[in-house]
Amino acid sequence: MRTNVDFTPFRRSTIGFDRLFDLLENGTSLTSAENYPPFDLEQEGEDRYRISLAVAGFREEEIDIIAKQNLLVVSGRKAEQNDRSFVHRGIATRSFERRFALGDYVQVREAELKDGLLSIVLVREIPEEMKPRKIEIGGSQARQIGGLQAGSAENENAENEAAA
Repeated sequence: MRTNVDFTPFRRSTIGFDRLFDLLENGTSLTSAENYPPFDLEQEGEDRYRISLAVAGFREEEIDIIAKQNLLVVSGRKAEQNDRSFVHRGIATRSFERRFALGDYVQVREAELKDGLLSIVLVREIPEEMKPRKIEIGGSQARQIGGLQAGSAENENAENEAAA
C-alpha cells in the first residue's frame, strides 16, 4: 500500500536530508517482495551490526557480496547439477539477490560462511570532521594572538614582522 505524502514543506526547512526524503517518497524501491533467503539483523554494539543470511547449500564461490555507497547487495547463483536425480527436492537452490540500504558511514568489515549461515559484520565509523564539535564564540576585539589583543597597532606590527 502506497500513500502519496508531499514532503516539500520539510525539504524547505531542512538541509542535507534529500536522500531520506527520496527514500520515503520512493517507498519500497530498496526492498523486495521476495523473502528468500531469510535473514536476521542484530545490533552487537552502538555502532556495530551483523546480518546473518540462511544460505544452506551455497558455497563461498557461489555467493557475491557487493558494497556500494549506502547499499549492500548479496547475491547467490547455484551451479547447475544435472548429474543427480531427486525424488523430492526440499532444499532451495534457486538464485537470489538481497539488497540492504545502509546508513551513512556504514562499512562492511567482514563476511564469513559457516554452517549454512552467511554472516556480514557492519560498522558505522563517523569521520573525525563529521563528529560534533564545540564552536567558540568570539568577536575580533576579544581574540588574543600571542598575548596581544587582535586589532591593536602592536599586534599588526608583530604580524607584519612575522610575515616578512
